[in-house]
Amino acid sequence: MKNEADNKKSPSSNKLFPMACGEGPYNYAKNSNYQKTGWDLVKRLTSEKISKKLDVEHLISPGNLFRIADMGCSFGPNTFFAVQDIIEAVKSKQNKSKLMEFQVFFNDHSANDFNTLFRTLPSERSYFAAGVPGSFYGSLFPKASLHFVLSSYTIHWISKIPREVQDQSSPVWNKGRIFYGSSKKVEEAYAAQFANDFESFLRARAEEVVPGGFMTLLIPGTQNGANLLKCTSIAISELLGSSLMDMAKEGLVDEAKVDSFNIPIYYPSSEKVIAIVEKQGWFKIEQIQEIARPMIQQLSKQDIEKYALFVRGWAEVVVRDHFGVEIVDKIFNNFTEKLMKSGLLSDPSIAPAVDLFVLLMRTNN
Repeated sequence: MKNEADNKKSPSSNKLFPMACGEGPYNYAKNSNYQKTGWDLVKRLTSEKISKKLDVEHLISPGNLFRIADMGCSFGPNTFFAVQDIIEAVKSKQNKSKLMEFQVFFNDHSANDFNTLFRTLPSERSYFAAGVPGSFYGSLFPKASLHFVLSSYTIHWISKIPREVQDQSSPVWNKGRIFYGSSKKVEEAYAAQFANDFESFLRARAEEVVPGGFMTLLIPGTQNGANLLKCTSIAISELLGSSLMDMAKEGLVDEAKVDSFNIPIYYPSSEKVIAIVEKQGWFKIEQIQEIARPMIQQLSKQDIEKYALFVRGWAEVVVRDHFGVEIVDKIFNNFTEKLMKSGLLSDPSIAPAVDLFVLLMRTNN
């Protein structure tokens, strides 16, 4: 997740994991309606805060150029929807005698499918577009050059798996598991890595965002104090791990391969996010809110298959990189079958998935 310019300021990361691209049925753009729905749930909250709190005239004076950056944009249409919603909200604040121009920077790491991103740019867009490859854990823009930063469904990707989780001699070795839901020590190691990464993200944005500028984060998370194994997002990842172990027992995959595989994702609680932001002091929390996704009690076979495709959309590249392209279809077919039998998505004892809506204002510090 970095380029050479980021080497001194970014956490180390050995591999890049872009969302599944191409034209096939499993690509991220075709299976990211979940993320689109998440933005739809919070765009009104963002617009309201822009209307009440964003001092547009002060931010862009003496010029008339408003700069927006989407950190971790991927390549599907969701980034275009979100950017346009932000622009419309900002336009409603502008002085009609001094019309603003907008410049939007689409950022993701260098392995992202920027070709698809720019090939599908809206033809009627009201902004100038540019791509910025590189890790958002390091600096990417000149100081005090951005007025609004968006990051949607990206901050939960940690830059690397904690070393001790992969060390066979460590008491934190995550043998037979691919996630942290079943072990407090593993969860603590993941949480520490998330905190380091999030602090790096905030430090870089603090340099780039003008005082009074906004940052909207949409982060898949967990409810404060929740039983992790009873949280949908974590239970889903544990189910994928269980599916892989079943395949290992059948001799379809190497058990040692499963033991050495961990998903580089952490779902924070709002308490953890607040603690990290307040510790640094670069941004003021204007609003933070847990938004729960309602559970659907009656799910059709098609509904479950669609959800499995959503999981494959974000997980395929990580799985393929570790286990090889030849076995990917088998892995996700087994996972889908296990998801069908589990009843997990309609289990009333499982807490619904939670999105954390976080709106920050850059302070003068």
